Amino acid sequence: MKKQTPGLSDAYALSTPKDSRRLYADWAGSYDQDFAAGQDYLLPGLTAKAFAAAGGKGPVLDVGAGTGLCGQALQALGVGPVDATDISPEMLAEALRKDAYRDVIEADLLEGIPVPRSAYRGVVSSGTFTHGHLGPGVLPALLRAAAPNALFALSVNAKFYEKAGFAGAFDRLLRGQWIKNLTLPELRIYGPRATGAHKNDTALVALFQKV
Repeated sequence: MKKQTPGLSDAYALSTPKDSRRLYADWAGSYDQDFAAGQDYLLPGLTAKAFAAAGGKGPVLDVGAGTGLCGQALQALGVGPVDATDISPEMLAEALRKDAYRDVIEADLLEGIPVPRSAYRGVVSSGTFTHGHLGPGVLPALLRAAAPNALFALSVNAKFYEKAGFAGAFDRLLRGQWIKNLTLPELRIYGPRATGAHKNDTALVALFQKV
C-alpha cells in the first residue's frame, strides 16, 4: 500500500517536536512540488520581499527554513549571506541543494539556537508560526541571536496570532524596550491556484527591530 503524502492538515496538527521531525522527514522530498508549487505558496517570497523592502541586510538567520524557499527568495533579492535553521535534517538537506545558504543549523527552537549571541543583522521566518507547537515563547531565542538594530520579518498565521499570544508577547517586548518599530502588514499565504480549506488564509508579517 502506497504511503500517503503528508499535507497542510498534518502540519497544522503538529503538537510536539517529535511530531515535527516525523512529518517533515516524510514530506521533505515532495514538499516543493506537491505543496509549494501545487498550492501556489506565496508566503516565503512575500516575507523575503517585506524584509528587503524594509532595508534588511545580511547576515540573516532563516528560522524554520524548511526546504529553503525563503532563503532562495532572499538570494534572488541580493540579500545575504543567509544561514538556515530547522528541526528537520531532511528539510535542511533539501535547502542545501538550492545553494542559497552559507550554513545550515539543525535546532529545536524550544531549546534555543546554537549560534553566537548577536550573530545576525536580520532574522526571517516564513510558515513556521502556524497552528503547530511553536508560539511566542521562542522569541527570546531569536532575539538572542540578533545584533542590536537587527531587522526581523516573522510571518504568523493570522488566525494563530491572537490565539497563540503573539499580540501580548510583542506588546511586552515593546514596553520592555526589547524591540521597536513594530508593524504588521497582512499578506495572502497562497495564490489563486490554491485549493482546500486554507486557500484564503492570511499571515501577519511582524516587522520590527531589536533595540
